[in-house]
Amino acid sequence: MTSSGVRHDASPSAVASPGVPPTTRREDLVTVLFGAVLTAGAMSDGWAHSNIIETIEGFFTPWHGLLYAGFVATAAWTCWLAYRRRGGAPRWWRDGWPAGYRVGAIAAATFLLAGLADLTWHETLGVEVGLDAAFSPSHLLLDASAVLLVTSPLRSWWASGEGGARSATGVASLVLGAMAPSILLTYASAFLTLAPTRFIGGLGTQQQAVLGVDAYLLTTLLLVGPFLLVHRRRAAPGTGAALVAGVALFNLVMQEFPTPQTWAALGTLGGAALADALLWRLDAVRGPDAPLRLPLAGALLGGLLVAGHLTGLALAVGVRWTPEVTGGVVVLAALLGALLGGLAARPAGPAPAPVPPTPAVPAQAVPLGRR
Repeated sequence: MTSSGVRHDASPSAVASPGVPPTTRREDLVTVLFGAVLTAGAMSDGWAHSNIIETIEGFFTPWHGLLYAGFVATAAWTCWLAYRRRGGAPRWWRDGWPAGYRVGAIAAATFLLAGLADLTWHETLGVEVGLDAAFSPSHLLLDASAVLLVTSPLRSWWASGEGGARSATGVASLVLGAMAPSILLTYASAFLTLAPTRFIGGLGTQQQAVLGVDAYLLTTLLLVGPFLLVHRRRAAPGTGAALVAGVALFNLVMQEFPTPQTWAALGTLGGAALADALLWRLDAVRGPDAPLRLPLAGALLGGLLVAGHLTGLALAVGVRWTPEVTGGVVVLAALLGALLGGLAARPAGPAPAPVPPTPAVPAQAVPLGRR
C-alpha cells in the first residue's frame, strides 16, 4: 500500500553545499529564458531537418547557431551563479553550486563534449535524415544533457520548498525539459499521428493502428511522468496544460502546423486543462494526503489527454478506428497513468508498534500498627 501525500523534501542532487545561498526567483527566471533560447534552437533545427534538409550541407547552420548560443548562455550563467557565491565557497568550481545547479553544471560539460562529437559526425558522415537523426549517438547525448541543463530551476524550486510565484519558474523549467526529447521522438509522437483517421482492415492497416496506439502510450509517458513529479511534491495549477502546450508546439512547428494535428493538439490541451481543474478540486476536497492521490491524478490526466486528442481529430477529419480500439486506447492511457502514479507515490511507513500496557503495581500491604 502506498501513500501519496505531498513531499517537501529535496532530492540529493538538489542540495547545495553548506554556506551556499540558494538562487532567487529572478536568477531562476534568467536560467529559464536562456534555456528557452536553447530549446528554440533545437526546435528550429528540427524544422530545418523536416522541411529543407536538402539545403543543409554541414554543421554550421543558423539553427545550430541559435541552439549553441542558447547553450553557451545557459552554461555561462550557470557557472556565474556559482562564481558569485565564491564568498561562501572559495573553491566555487567544486562547492559553489546553488541547490539544483550542480547537475546542470555537469550537463553543460557533457553537452559541450556531445557538441564536439556532433561536429565531427556532421563533417565526416554528413547530415542525418529521418530515424538516423533520432538515433544518432551525439544527438542522444546532446538531448540528455540539455534536459538536465534546462531543468536546474526545477530542482532549485523543489529545494526551496516555496510555492506561489516561485512555482512559475519551476513549471516553465519542467516544460523545457519535456520539450527537449520531443525532437528525437517525432517518429512516435501522438501529436503527429493520423492513425485514428484510417480504417482498420487488413494486416497493413492493423499494423498502422498498433503504431498509433504505441504513439499514444509513449506520449502519455512523456507528459504524465513529469506532471506526477510536480504533483507529488506540490500541486501547481496548470502544469498539465503547460506540458501539453510546450510539447505540442515543438512537434507542430517542425511540421508547419498541419490542420488535423493542430485541431487534435487543441483537443489535447482542453483535456489537460480539464484534468488540471478536476485535480485541483479533488485536492481541495480530499486534501493533499488523500489515499491513491497520485494514481488517480495519473489516470485522469492520461485518459483525458488521449480522449481530448481523439476528439480533436474527430472534429477535424473524423476518427475511423473501431469503438473497441478508440475506447481501449483511452483506457490504456488511463491505466498507464495510474501505474505511473502508483510508482511515484511515497511508500507508506511501517505502522507504529503497539505500546504494551504498563502492568499494574499491586499496592504494598502496610502493617496496621504503622497506619
